Amino acid sequence: MTELTSLKNHFLVAMPSLDDPYFSRSLIYVCEHDSEGAMGIVVNQPSTMNVKQLLEQTDKELTVSDDKAEEIVLAGGPVSQERGFVLHSTQKGWASSLALAPGVMVTTSKDILTAIGNDEGPDDAIIALGFAGWKKGQLEQEMQDNAWLTIEADEEILFHTPIHKKWQATVNKLGVDVWQLAPGSGHA
Repeated sequence: MTELTSLKNHFLVAMPSLDDPYFSRSLIYVCEHDSEGAMGIVVNQPSTMNVKQLLEQTDKELTVSDDKAEEIVLAGGPVSQERGFVLHSTQKGWASSLALAPGVMVTTSKDILTAIGNDEGPDDAIIALGFAGWKKGQLEQEMQDNAWLTIEADEEILFHTPIHKKWQATVNKLGVDVWQLAPGSGHA
């Protein structure tokens, strides 16, 4: 797959006709996309846990700053929901970080959680449990079936738009009325 066709650092926007209970109205940040498949993190579905509860599970001795304690942890996807992922603005590398775009990294190591809990983490961060994954050709087929629209990721939406407004903000940025799009695919 060439870099031009990769959807890395793009959003997948669930079409209104996508009725899968997990992905309905979801917005996914694509972390990896190549000829072997794709991996992304749902960035607009809250979990039932906040940062304080998550950190208490990982380190009972850790204290959490008041302004971080109540932040919502996201349900990042149905795969490996016991694994944590932190999408964050570029900052020093952590034990397990990968740059995804000039202003976005993903980290999977516990050291970033400790830093976030102590207000020493990145300026912008989203914590998610689990991820969405597609095997070879699966995402492309779902796109042909009109399940997803794509647009280059927007850091303002990713980090600064409230969770419940991210899908609509991205749809607005697309400049189309998705409610007027037919659910079936058309071919000329």
